[in-house]
Amino acid sequence: MDKDQLKVWNENHKNLKEIIINPEQHSQAVQLFLDQHSLVHSSTIGRTSLTTLEDALLRDLDETTFRQYPVSNPDTKNSIAWHLWHITRIEDMTMNILIANEQQVLFTHHLLEKMNIPFVHSGNDMSEEEIALLSSSIDLESLLTYRTAVGTRTQEIVSSLNSGDFNLSIDHNRIERLFEENAVMARSNWLTDYWSKKNIAGLILMPATRHIFLHLNKSIRVKDKLQK
Repeated sequence: MDKDQLKVWNENHKNLKEIIINPEQHSQAVQLFLDQHSLVHSSTIGRTSLTTLEDALLRDLDETTFRQYPVSNPDTKNSIAWHLWHITRIEDMTMNILIANEQQVLFTHHLLEKMNIPFVHSGNDMSEEEIALLSSSIDLESLLTYRTAVGTRTQEIVSSLNSGDFNLSIDHNRIERLFEENAVMARSNWLTDYWSKKNIAGLILMPATRHIFLHLNKSIRVKDKLQK
């Protein structure tokens, strides 16, 4: 994505925010979400012919760059590996537990073992030693498989929502599932406090779209600095 496309993405995100809770514009909101969401995942999930933000990050990405930790960018010291894993975990748990009340893709696709890491939580509040371990150990191809599977599942979930569903609050029992399944660490309860105040629209507008957009842009800046 070039600068003009990034600008259009931001403008469309504002448009989505304006229409998403209007039941009369449900179909339009779903389609706009699918378009926006496709641009923050690999183009292999099939809803765009454009070079997506993830495509741009992965193009000519050195594995050394992918794993480098810490980095010295002004807005992050975390590795690209961590950013990609973190946004995928956040999307998986918010879409599949909080919205759909189903099992996480991490487990239905048996990807934890394939990624070769011991962490199942969101990645928030990790120690430097834990981030270093994840960055050096995670299997890149399995991580990308995980991202594609999560992105595909998210599009299925949102496409299945009915008019008015975007206004629904998040069930407290689903918040509790995050802790029961170790998706969120106890010390990261600030995150679940934040999500518990959102409706489904709020989760669509942040964890499933803008959160990914922000972290991919950070990752691209890391890549550009290390591979210049």
